Amino acid sequence: MLAQYIPPVFVDDEPDTAMCKVNPRVDFAFKKLFGSEENKDLLISLINAIVSEEEQVVEVELKNPYNLADYRADKISILDIKAKAENGRWFNVEMQIREDNNFDKRAIYYWAKLVTEQLGEGMMYKELKKTICISILDYDFVPDSEEVHSCYKIINTATGKDDRLHDVFELHYIELKKFKKTYNQIQTALDRWSSFLTTAHQLDRDHTPKELASDKNIVKAIAAIDRMFNEEERQVYEVRLKEYTDVASIIASGAEKNIEKGVEIGMEKASKAIALNLLAKGLDRAIIADATGLSVLDIADLLQGADEQ
Repeated sequence: MLAQYIPPVFVDDEPDTAMCKVNPRVDFAFKKLFGSEENKDLLISLINAIVSEEEQVVEVELKNPYNLADYRADKISILDIKAKAENGRWFNVEMQIREDNNFDKRAIYYWAKLVTEQLGEGMMYKELKKTICISILDYDFVPDSEEVHSCYKIINTATGKDDRLHDVFELHYIELKKFKKTYNQIQTALDRWSSFLTTAHQLDRDHTPKELASDKNIVKAIAAIDRMFNEEERQVYEVRLKEYTDVASIIASGAEKNIEKGVEIGMEKASKAIALNLLAKGLDRAIIADATGLSVLDIADLLQGADEQ
């Protein structure tokens, strides 16, 4: 099925002011900001703003810290952040800008993958630790809900209660498009992080709203984001940014053309047509898969078929 797509708002063409020039919602920027050793305090603050009081984190060990060399070598196709807390709990945190109709299944897959990665040879199942996945989404995802934050656990359907029998599973979704609060309505740490992620391009380092300036972690994030890239990293960021804007443009125009004849050609054919267009532009296969709803395997088959023609 052709994934619905809401083009992200990017701000890199803003005038040259003291405001942030980097969009923290672009996954490459998000990974460096929250997945670098020097910014572990920001990651801890973000996690603690989302999880319950009993799940609060004091220290984390980054399991896949930001590394430009790994990115250049194409060792990381998904820019998520894996971390292990001081009491053994595992966390996966990721930023998702592109709307994905299959993200519910993908979220479960990444949770299961992180669980299985905990077990080494000869280890016992009882050694598995609670695994919490946090997905920050720049689009609406949970239907029939206006809540910014949704949390999913395994409960007993007969009682409707969490009896902690399967207390290793926890998924959090933060839907930034549903965050509507103005600065004077901000109350919680999650409000502050949501405000930062959605309005970074409006934040002046010298004149930060008092509701954000009271949080040292937000102040550090605002200061860090403008000086976080060297020249090579900036180029990678610009490429990633261009990929997103190209996808937004092509998806929008492709959907407009294909929606009218969708009954005739089928949505799958429309997805493949758009995917071929994106492949011709040399865009990343993972981005194409997310944008069209096709699998990476489907993309590879399309590429092979195009080469054979």
